[in-house]
Amino acid sequence: MEDTEQGKAGPAAERRTDPAARPKTGPVAADGDQPEPGPPAPDGESRPGGADGKTKKKKRLRRTRRIALTVLLVLLVPLLTAETALRITYMGDPADGTYTRNRDAIWLGHAWVDGRKTDADLAAFARRVKTTGIRDLYVHTGPMEHDGTLPKSLYPRAHWLIDAVHRQLPGVRVQAYLGDVLATESPDGMRLEKAATRAAVVGSARQVLDVGYDGVHLDLEPLHSGDRNYLSLLDDVRAVTRARDAQLSVAAHQIDPLPGFHSFWGTVAGHPKWWSQAFFGQVARRVDQIAVMSYDTMQPLESLYGGYVAHQTALALEATPPTTHLLMGLPFYHENRFGHWNHAETVTAAVRGVRLGLSRTDADRERFGVAAYIDFAATEEDWTSYRDGWVR
Repeated sequence: MEDTEQGKAGPAAERRTDPAARPKTGPVAADGDQPEPGPPAPDGESRPGGADGKTKKKKRLRRTRRIALTVLLVLLVPLLTAETALRITYMGDPADGTYTRNRDAIWLGHAWVDGRKTDADLAAFARRVKTTGIRDLYVHTGPMEHDGTLPKSLYPRAHWLIDAVHRQLPGVRVQAYLGDVLATESPDGMRLEKAATRAAVVGSARQVLDVGYDGVHLDLEPLHSGDRNYLSLLDDVRAVTRARDAQLSVAAHQIDPLPGFHSFWGTVAGHPKWWSQAFFGQVARRVDQIAVMSYDTMQPLESLYGGYVAHQTALALEATPPTTHLLMGLPFYHENRFGHWNHAETVTAAVRGVRLGLSRTDADRERFGVAAYIDFAATEEDWTSYRDGWVR
């Protein structure tokens, strides 16, 4: 999946000359004539610039080419095998009944709490989601500062939104989506290893619950697999949300498509990206809801993306206890860049992949749904694909 570079041309070809024109390496005879040729070189040796030297260079070149071809095959064969497996995973028919459990969610942009959205906007949104399975709104209320604090000036219209949603969409919860970049791959960002920072994040959770939010949704990235400080933070925040009868939800990284893949990718790319399945389970057991960001997968074809989502769904179901609400992400946005191809990562493929993974792993799982990212980039086609494929 990574681009490769081609090396420059090798050394220039040697100039062919007549033997008489070669540099004189022996002593000159007293009368000015050239000395008699010396004895032939022993077997296995070659004279400088001779035919044997050229043969050795050709052998080295052939050996280099064989090594390069071997390395290429070592990289390509597993990749092609994995992509073939994803294509096969996308085949077949989902089981009957693998549709919405009316436990879906959607991430909403910051405009809903900073004053840009109006009553008319909310009325239109309410009409759109009333007949869907959406029951949780993750409303961007941050970002938090790197020290874990949350400026109150960021969400002046939070009260308005919460009250209006509760009035127009009974049963729908409004959760404060709090995020920040972590200093895991750059010197700038939030540092969870600092106890004071974790305590400040807990304080920010209390702060938004005081406003009236129904829960706290944390999205901290890039979060490396096995981060014990993150697990400690979840324990502390959940103590607060439980005391308020509120939800704690998190945005989760994808799970290793192959065992230990996050370690391999971290070594070659400097960005582990995935979590181990064991760490995913540790996170899932500490929260009420876990939403997998099952997009930005680097898959080039719709069928491969759908197979990837099916595989991720199965892995997540295996790791998530039935008491935790699991959601699989849907790409309600459109970009073309390395890591996300718009023609491949479609809502249609994601929904079909979710249904296939659910069918093969735990078709009757009740605490299960999908989560759409994100409202302001969604098209009518995205909403239709969600409705037709999942809501029915």
